[in-house]
Amino acid sequence: MYDPAQLRTFLAVAQTLSFTQAARRLGLRQSTVSQHVRRLEAATGRLLFTRDTHSVELTDDGEAMLGFARTILGAHERAAEFFAGTRLRGRLRFGASEDFVLTRLPEILKSFRHAHPEVDLELTVELSGTLHRRLADGQLDLVLAKRRPEDVPGDPSSVVWRDELVWIGAAGLRLDPARPVPLIVYPPPGITRARALDVLERDGRSWHIACTSGSLNGLLAAARAGLGVMAHTRGLVPPGLERIRSGLPELGDVDFVLLYGRGGRDRAGDAARALARSILAGGDRLHRGRP
Repeated sequence: MYDPAQLRTFLAVAQTLSFTQAARRLGLRQSTVSQHVRRLEAATGRLLFTRDTHSVELTDDGEAMLGFARTILGAHERAAEFFAGTRLRGRLRFGASEDFVLTRLPEILKSFRHAHPEVDLELTVELSGTLHRRLADGQLDLVLAKRRPEDVPGDPSSVVWRDELVWIGAAGLRLDPARPVPLIVYPPPGITRARALDVLERDGRSWHIACTSGSLNGLLAAARAGLGVMAHTRGLVPPGLERIRSGLPELGDVDFVLLYGRGGRDRAGDAARALARSILAGGDRLHRGRP
């Protein structure tokens, strides 16, 4: 028997690759997170993580445990809801950033709709900056979007995972260091746009906009055509594109967060909290593989 509390802790560490971030998400002490992982490793008889003072990585057995943990926790939640005799109802306005268009988020939403058919789920796909604004204006109930680590953190449990931003472009693309960097960017208030312009300015590199599009597919078409480079999350690099170095400055990290509407998690509806749990349980699927 695997303890659901230990499995939830394991998933949080696997998604954030940080015992500190997992502790903040779960509202636990870091020592408790470490204890849960040790006990789960003792129960399986396998090492699930390799870790040192600088990094945390899943082992092959840890990767295998991801699927088992999601299945066990999903069954646990369905059983609890069944015997509690509650059925979720009502309207849920959910916003997701363009980054998730090509990920397994549709699979997570499909499973949620199957489990809660009486919830009227409304999906909005927009730039992260736009989603943050609409959430603040009370137009959305739950948002999954990017946020800069240096921004006001709010609820630390909101971080789904942290990833590195990298420059990507068409395979074999070479940039002339004597010419301005050709950029493929979202329009304002795109977070990756702002970061790209900022690091180039600080590095003293000139640049020009080669393509602007509010659609991820539009940006990818320009990038695959070799029009320039774009700032993108390392864990979500789309097929047909690769990391471009060419002496470009480092872009730093970005957080992917789940944020509730007015009133926060405690005052959010049951449907919003249930969808948040589903996304957190399957968060590793969003940046560990494609459909």
